Amino acid sequence: MSDRLTMQAIAQLVPQGARVLDLGCGDGAMLAYLQEHRGCTGYGVELDDTNVLACAERGVNVLQLNLEQGLLGMFADQSFDVVLQIDTLQHLRNAEVMLRETVRVGRTGILAFPNFAHWPNRISVLQGRMPVTKRLPYEWYDTPNIRVGTYADFAQLARKNKLRVLDSFGLQQGQVVRTLPNLRAGTAVFKLQR
Repeated sequence: MSDRLTMQAIAQLVPQGARVLDLGCGDGAMLAYLQEHRGCTGYGVELDDTNVLACAERGVNVLQLNLEQGLLGMFADQSFDVVLQIDTLQHLRNAEVMLRETVRVGRTGILAFPNFAHWPNRISVLQGRMPVTKRLPYEWYDTPNIRVGTYADFAQLARKNKLRVLDSFGLQQGQVVRTLPNLRAGTAVFKLQR
């Protein structure tokens, strides 16, 4: 996720000067933004060679790891102020394990993912088609997402795992949506603690 308005909205959840771990950091845009605008330090975790190189070119510290294997005991409890999973959870087979790891390794976790319950997606499904939108830009047969979830689904998953939701909202075109986010927002955002 590199949309500047979206990065700004998520960055507001990260304390100034925080030590951050960004799981599935992609090209490092979010962590670079946090370094520049919030005075943060930390690491990105990424698997893709091209993205690891892009991180290095941005000046982002990056570890090349496969999150499907977990964090391999690499980090002690609460090693970071904030652990991010921005557009990562829907790509992982071990999503629930990595959710718990996020709040174990970080004092807080911030997760954002495409909200499948957004109204345009509902209309596509009612018309008998899987949605193709800006937030879900792939056809059903070539998507890197191995699962789809909704704002309401994630709230239930957080409760199941006894996680405390510190803040939650939707984002639509970079704007925060607090009223009916499950229906009105393409992105779900949650800030959590154990």
